[in-house]
Amino acid sequence: MYDLATRRHVLTLLGDGRSLNSVSKETGISRAAIRAWQTRTSPLTRDSTLCPGPADATTYAYLLGLYLGDGCISAHPRGGHYLRIACADAWPGLIDLCRAAIAGVRPDSKSALVQKQGCVEVKSYGRHWTCLFPQHGPGKKHERRIALEPWQQEIVDAHPWEFIRGLIHSDGCRTTNWTVRHGKRYEYPRYFFTNKSDDITDLLTRTLDRVGVQWKRANTCNVSIARKASVALMDAHVGPKY
Repeated sequence: MYDLATRRHVLTLLGDGRSLNSVSKETGISRAAIRAWQTRTSPLTRDSTLCPGPADATTYAYLLGLYLGDGCISAHPRGGHYLRIACADAWPGLIDLCRAAIAGVRPDSKSALVQKQGCVEVKSYGRHWTCLFPQHGPGKKHERRIALEPWQQEIVDAHPWEFIRGLIHSDGCRTTNWTVRHGKRYEYPRYFFTNKSDDITDLLTRTLDRVGVQWKRANTCNVSIARKASVALMDAHVGPKY
């Protein structure tokens, strides 16, 4: 498996007019792999302008989770697009984390805050948001298919906890539940994730499976994590919003 920096370098060499054979000999990467990178749908080959891709893959995994939960992309009248992510007023730390993630993924893109009713919209203009988040499209996410591109799945596989953290920070929470056992009140922590999109929920649960977190469907829109060991894992890698 090659990282994004290696693939960007290879595709840049090809873009400079180098032959497949010469690039393969210089880099030691097979022609078959390079040919696949040329044809694969990717932020590196999506349009005629070479997309630089995310500057930091770890940060991108987190921002991808935020985007899938509470993000959207809208066109600017003079070209380019706005990435918009809604963050509840109750979690000022989340707003700061979102802005930091945008800066980490696209260091040349500034972000601004737009106050809405009950939330703050973190907004950032750029010409590569649509290739960085190819899940954008008309209509609501839960009314259309949402699937990761192969290059996105590679990032999620490499940084699963950051992806989970982004999804929980956007559409999840850590709560304290209680029950009565043998006449005594017993409290225990639990994580919830709520999203109407089966595709997005499946992305979360498949990633939870990979890191050993046990979960169950509370209902059609909710995922619950309540097992003690799994909550401990979530606390170590995700934690409550603040």
